[in-house]
Amino acid sequence: MTANPTALGYLRRDISGRQQSWDESQIRSLAKRLGYDLARTILFDADTDNRIDQLQTAVLVSEAEAVITPTLDHLDGTADPLVKTCDVITVRPENTYARWAFPPAQVDV
Repeated sequence: MTANPTALGYLRRDISGRQQSWDESQIRSLAKRLGYDLARTILFDADTDNRIDQLQTAVLVSEAEAVITPTLDHLDGTADPLVKTCDVITVRPENTYARWAFPPAQVDV
């Protein structure tokens, strides 16, 4: 029997505000529904230095396959820096930004 892939939750307290508990609950629920073992949820604020770098380090250390976040707003509006390392899954709207397992084929024009 194989273990479920690992995911990390991620949110910014300053963006979640009063709905932080709800956002954390939604991350846990989506991880479970998609078959991930949620290792933990990382919480940062706007004034946290190098947020994305710290998150990427946490992904590598935990060997996470995905980061689940309430919205792309929590990642400064883009999944691009993280999809080099793992999949990024948003709760609202529910979407997966998948990393490339293989680079896209080069087409000669």
